Amino acid sequence: MTMNTLFETAQPSHLGFCPQRTQHIQTVLEAAVARKHLPGAVMLVARRGEVVLSSAIGLQDPQTGQAMALDSLFRIYSMTKPIVSVALMMLVERGQVLLGAPVARYLPEFAGVQLASHIGGHAALDKPRTPPTVQDLLRHTAGLTYEILGTEPIQRLYAEADLWTRQKTNREFSRVLASLPLMFEPGTSFEYSRATDLLGSLIEVVAGQTLGAFLRENILDPLGMVDTHFDVKPEQQHRIAEPFALCPDSDAAVELIDIRKPYPMESGGVGLVSTVGDYARFLQCLLNGGEWQGQRILMPNTVRNMTADHLGGMDQHFTQRSGYMLARGVGFGLGFSVKLQEGLDPLPGSAGLYGWGGIGGTTFFVDPVKDLFAILLTQAPNQREHYRPLFRNLVYAALLD
Repeated sequence: MTMNTLFETAQPSHLGFCPQRTQHIQTVLEAAVARKHLPGAVMLVARRGEVVLSSAIGLQDPQTGQAMALDSLFRIYSMTKPIVSVALMMLVERGQVLLGAPVARYLPEFAGVQLASHIGGHAALDKPRTPPTVQDLLRHTAGLTYEILGTEPIQRLYAEADLWTRQKTNREFSRVLASLPLMFEPGTSFEYSRATDLLGSLIEVVAGQTLGAFLRENILDPLGMVDTHFDVKPEQQHRIAEPFALCPDSDAAVELIDIRKPYPMESGGVGLVSTVGDYARFLQCLLNGGEWQGQRILMPNTVRNMTADHLGGMDQHFTQRSGYMLARGVGFGLGFSVKLQEGLDPLPGSAGLYGWGGIGGTTFFVDPVKDLFAILLTQAPNQREHYRPLFRNLVYAALLD
């Protein structure tokens, strides 16, 4: 895998990890594969710029029996969001976008966006007191929502508008979303949402090129992320990781997005395919303060701003299907969740730890205090809420300092 040419591998004990407990991370996940609760997985733990653990286990494709490989391709879903958020902040650094500016400055269709409210028991549409800003999009406080989070009236409108289809271009998607009411007054509530898809459209307008082209030119190529794309070409499709046909917990059919052909919409929120090696380059760049192998993507102050909390104790909406997206003691920055302090959050990690995951089963976290990051990639959407915290617990259980 291309990662191996740039990441050195070190003995766990040389990087402050217990060798036996580091091996235990893999042993626990191998047991999940053996009992057919996970089809397969790729994991990577790195510290101080060197790899502590890198392993592929189980099956890349349970239907064919093909073994998982370190360069297997995964639908990373919402792990797309941090990459697109970094792209937006590159435009901020260039002076082409202001975080505090209204979204409508860059996406004019949002000039007339309305807010749904209830007055005297009746639904009403009004102009929001404060227009949604670019910062609101990055921190998910723009008043938007996700149709998959519940069946409240605005969420039903999202579903009826068929926002999940990728047949609309990013600009067409933006215009449809602008025609739907906001669910919350901007800047008052955290609601995980379609906001990063809008960032994709905003980037296209400001940069004058497609989102995919901008990412390739400014992030993916400079960092050597050669396997990160919005679709997988035929000659690479033998590397795609697949889920079980039926969920091992419910026996329901498991369906993931089709990545074998391009679509008009390059979704900034969920669309990318990647590998553990590519994503490791991205995370090491962030951990380095925005630089990797002589390629500077962002300045250190920008990375610190992105990975600081931008909610300040703001309320979050309790969703019907996901509850509270952020645990106690966890805030949100500009594209990442952020651990505010040790304690409160049930998961281990230093204050300032940041990360996110994808609905397909992927997750990552970066701990700047400990100078480490970890990635788990699998295609097991219904098991993600178990294996994400399990993986993090196991990584910290192996750390000696």
